[in-house]
Amino acid sequence: MAWKELFTTDIGLLSVFTIGFIIVMAAYLVNFAKRHMAEDEKKAKGG
Repeated sequence: MAWKELFTTDIGLLSVFTIGFIIVMAAYLVNFAKRHMAEDEKKAKGG
């Protein structure tokens, strides 16, 4: 019943989209931070 309510009601769908957005945003931020840390490390080594 909870799954049905989650995917069929307006507030349930809003919750699903919010959770999905947060997961995508977290993945982007982790990737962004790793990329910039690698760049800074490369610059610090003189490369």
